[in-house]
Amino acid sequence: MALADEVMDVFADGGALSQAADQFRVRDGQTQMALAIAHTVAEGGQLVVEAGTGVGKTFSYLVPALLSGERVLLSTATKALQDQLFGRDVPRLLEALNLPLRTALLKGRGSYLCLHRMAQARHDAGGERGMAHALAKVERWALTTRTGDLAELPGLDERSPVIPLVTSTRDNCLGQQCPQFKACHVNLARREALAADVVVINHHLFFADLAVRESGMAELLPSVRVVIFDEAHQLNETGVQFLGLQLGTGQVLDFARDLLAAGLQQARGLTDWQDVAGKLEHAARELRMVAGKGWPGAKLRWNGAAPEGIGATQWQGGLDTLRRAAEDAAVALDTVSELSPDFVRLAERAGLLVERAGLLTEPCPPDAVRWVDIGTQLRLVQSPLDIADAVRKRVLKADRPAPSPQEQGDESRSRAWIFTSATLGDDPQLRWFTEPCGLDEAQVLRVASPFDYAQQAALYVPRQFPRPADAGHPDAVAALAAKGVLRLGGRTLVLTTTLRALRSIGDGLRDRLRAAGSDVDVLVQGEWPKRVLMERFRAGADAGATGCVLVASASFWEGFDAPGDVLQLVVIDKLPFPPPGDPLVEARTRRLESQGRSGFGDYSIPEAAVALKQGAGRLIRRESDRGVLVVCDTRLVSMGYGRRLLAALPPMRRLAAEADFEQALDDLTQPPG
Repeated sequence: MALADEVMDVFADGGALSQAADQFRVRDGQTQMALAIAHTVAEGGQLVVEAGTGVGKTFSYLVPALLSGERVLLSTATKALQDQLFGRDVPRLLEALNLPLRTALLKGRGSYLCLHRMAQARHDAGGERGMAHALAKVERWALTTRTGDLAELPGLDERSPVIPLVTSTRDNCLGQQCPQFKACHVNLARREALAADVVVINHHLFFADLAVRESGMAELLPSVRVVIFDEAHQLNETGVQFLGLQLGTGQVLDFARDLLAAGLQQARGLTDWQDVAGKLEHAARELRMVAGKGWPGAKLRWNGAAPEGIGATQWQGGLDTLRRAAEDAAVALDTVSELSPDFVRLAERAGLLVERAGLLTEPCPPDAVRWVDIGTQLRLVQSPLDIADAVRKRVLKADRPAPSPQEQGDESRSRAWIFTSATLGDDPQLRWFTEPCGLDEAQVLRVASPFDYAQQAALYVPRQFPRPADAGHPDAVAALAAKGVLRLGGRTLVLTTTLRALRSIGDGLRDRLRAAGSDVDVLVQGEWPKRVLMERFRAGADAGATGCVLVASASFWEGFDAPGDVLQLVVIDKLPFPPPGDPLVEARTRRLESQGRSGFGDYSIPEAAVALKQGAGRLIRRESDRGVLVVCDTRLVSMGYGRRLLAALPPMRRLAAEADFEQALDDLTQPPG
């Protein structure tokens, strides 16, 4: 039976999918997407699918991929989505389809316990009580875990300072020289991935390997014939993080600390380790001082010999001092390299620092952009403008998958590449996604959401509202959100475009709810781990529980799922245009304008449209959900480009006046009729 026919049977009413999915019903869009993917899997090539919320895209790509009998690589945006695919979705489908396939989960090395570093961590933890307690918890868990995946350790805060002590990085991993190499959890995960039929990874891991060939993907990818990227809208921004060049003063300080510890423990007296480490620390701190104070989080353009506002002589001198300190460290380490594998790895790290410092004293390549991130430490960045060239040359042009014994002699079966997300652009050809990702030859499919947005949701843009740049704008957003929170008893998500607005709106909400005598809990991103915030928010809708409003930015614009009555009001403070002063944004805009195109129309508006769709997508997650979306930015209805942004949003009914908004909120407190 042809793959398309098998897929049709699975998605038919009463088919195998009804056993795997709760409340399954036939959706034309889901079946259409699955059949398109089945065709690409059978024939090879590239397929880009934008699948609106509610289509059921996960099963749309999993069913044809699993039924194909091919080796499959699944990549998604976050480790949490990885865990969901590997732990829930794939096993349910394999059981329903009665397929005896072997699966594996592969993450980056920072997700796994390093047994060697854990053994050293007791010394590094010192006498700090909280750190010692957290380390003891990790040590007890280490005795029972098979995978070493830290996500399995209950109650471990992802921000815990113990995590860097018990995990390895590419810089400090000892590789085959490690005394725990045979028992290494990272190597175990890689071996299982190489033996599996279906491997679940994440985009960060994929591009990290593309950049440095370090994660084991170099062995895995040639044996895979079907590659699927879910949440593909994040591919370009993820990729440029890894395909560029970075040098941080914090990285230098970490190296100096590791060098000093290894030298004093294993080669005391053979070199003046204090002096070598001291020169590195001094060079890093001097370079940080050259950059000045700056606003934390600011980015300095770096178009010439030095970043803006910094003297070229001082800057180049600081980089040269850093390079020489790293060279001296490399020489010192070379004299003791035979004593321990730690010194061999440290010498490699010193060489990398020398190389990067040297490259950053040279002019920036024309197809890249440089800047400096200002914080407690400095981060020097050289980034490509997009991943198109890397994808064309190093991904799509990769060797064909090795043929199975049945396929010997058949050279026509090219690899199948599937890219899918709920938001991939605002034009029919999805150029916002395909152009920067180098997918010039991809077929494009757009599948609309099955939700009845006109009945389920309403959009309100307040006409009388401060302009986004006005000082009173955050307070006005807090006042509007408070009105909704008081009517709904919580059930509200406020999405902000900046961290400054996040804090202002959070404080304003607390003040207003306190003044109104409300016990609704105001949750603000950054005050608790993301996982804790999400769990508390969802619990706020339980009977008898205190309601919640969550004020969040950045990662909460997507990947936050609160279906049902848990979330009924989403408030967006401003249109999410890319920051105009960002060096990468400026460089992309200049490139478009050099091609005779509009930086605003061809870059800024599509970027805002995709982000706006992502934020709005938090509201309606099921056919039974109801809610109101508020965009506190009058430009959406007053500016010409607003029509394009409105067209990118789901077709919600429009609320014209404040009274309509209040009535819509009141309606949400009543049972659906």
